Parts: sequence; C-alpha cells; structure tokens
Amino acid sequence: MNVLYVEDEEKIANFVCMGLKEQGFVVDYCDNGNDGYGRAMDNEYDAIVLDIVLPGKDGLSILKHLRKGGRNVPVILLTARNELDDRIEGLHLGADDYLAKPFFVEELVARIYAVVRRASGSGQNILSVGPVKLDRVLREVTCDRHTVELTTREFNLLEYLMRSPGRVLTRTQILEHIWGYDFNPNTNVVDVCIQRIRKKIEPIGGMGWVESVRGVGYRFRKPDSPS
Repeated sequence: MNVLYVEDEEKIANFVCMGLKEQGFVVDYCDNGNDGYGRAMDNEYDAIVLDIVLPGKDGLSILKHLRKGGRNVPVILLTARNELDDRIEGLHLGADDYLAKPFFVEELVARIYAVVRRASGSGQNILSVGPVKLDRVLREVTCDRHTVELTTREFNLLEYLMRSPGRVLTRTQILEHIWGYDFNPNTNVVDVCIQRIRKKIEPIGGMGWVESVRGVGYRFRKPDSPS
C-alpha cells in the first residue's frame, strides 16, 4: 500500500518509516504540514498517517481541508496520549481512526489495514485480472493458481499496475509511486523490475499481461484487450 506519513519528530519518523517499509508499505514521508497537505491533494494514497502537531498547517487543518475538497482517503491521526479534545475534533472532521503516542508500529500497521478495508470494502483487498490474483493484505500473488514469489518492489509494482488495468503508467509515475520522489529519474530500475515480474509470471500463464507502451511506460492488459 502507498502511505503518506506526516510527522515532524525525526526520531519517531525514522523508526516508523523503517517499520512500515519492512512490512511492504511504500512510504511518502514529509516533516511539515504544508508539504503534507500539498502531497495529499496532488497524489493518490491508500492511507494517510497524520500527526496533529506540525509546523505549518497542523494535522486537523489538513484533515479539514482534505474532506472539504472531497478527498476521502482514509486518515489516521497521531495524538499525544492526553489530548482527548483533539481526538474528538479529529473524528468529527472525518478522521477514520487515531493512535496515541507512543505506539507500536505493529499496531499502526493493523490500523492502516483496518481503515483501508473499511473504506474500500474487503473485496478490494483482492485484485484479480486475467490469470493473476493479488492479495494486498496477505501479500500473496498467484497465476493460474500457482504461487508467484515476488520481492517487495516487484509486488508493489505489480499491484500498482493491476489497480488500473488498461491504464498506461509512465516510468516517472512508477518511480514516484514505488521508489519515491527523490529517486534518480534516469535510472532503469523500472524496466529491470518489469522484466523480473514477467519472468516470474509468464511461464505459468501470464504471457503478455504486463505490456510495454513504447516511449511511455507500462500497463496491465485488460482481459478483453488484444495482446
């Protein structure tokens, strides 16, 4: 899952980012409310983890403007343990959940999965296109009912493609979504990762499903589209 994490306490942020990435999340991190709000409005995320006390826009202001702007992405607020009023106001503004500091990363992971399930319906955790089925929660991929072993990057890239069958995603979009905004745009990591995915799924029935669009990027073919 692609998560935006907004937190200004560096030690907490480093620990949480590491923990989320170990669990297979793609984390877009920023340390102030202004940047966090901008990214939340400009990009699509599965969930947002938002500290309330931030430099620039505070977390409650960000949440308020997101909801007014029609953005229904699940939001988890991080609060100080004794800030009951902030938690109540956050829930009234449309927060999906809150977590009091300090907390265990495992609990944050569980809460992220829970709010995403509630927002999208449990069926959305299973992506099934053609012979390929991807379970976003169990992080399992099968092709023609055979298990496909993927690395974290490969899984995240395949999921990104399968979420919008037929839609062409540029290399830049893929880099930003899977590797992060600061990654070298001239790298060939996207092409290498695509090749590895193909080598793993094509021999067991996935031939031609991950398509190249010359000069643009890649897409996962719709079942009724010609190869």
